[in-house]
Amino acid sequence: MIDTSKLKYTATHEWVSLSGKTATVGITDHAQKEISDVVFVELPKPGRVVKQKEAAMVIESVKAAFDIYAPVSGKIIKVNDKFKDSPELVNKSPYEEGWLYQIECSDLSELNSLLTEAQYQSTKRNAH
Repeated sequence: MIDTSKLKYTATHEWVSLSGKTATVGITDHAQKEISDVVFVELPKPGRVVKQKEAAMVIESVKAAFDIYAPVSGKIIKVNDKFKDSPELVNKSPYEEGWLYQIECSDLSELNSLLTEAQYQSTKRNAH
């Protein structure tokens, strides 16, 4: 089980786990509940360069399609291929098996603009 207190978060419900300059990105449990039953995951192409807060990919559910934003700038270096056969992993395991993609960060200082778990929980509460 992943320790969610060690993750960084965006106000748009993405999470980041950093290892060196590599950021693994997923969506939060709150986000997967809001999206509901995921039917398709359109992952970014490896090699694509994204800017922080830019739409990086799309998740489609029975409700609608949702943009997923890049929490940091950099180059997409890996995507989670399990979604080809199992898009529901986003719902079942948003922090473990349901990670979305990895970015090689171009500016680690951008991580300072992300939220701690406590800040994210507080932002989420205040939004409702």
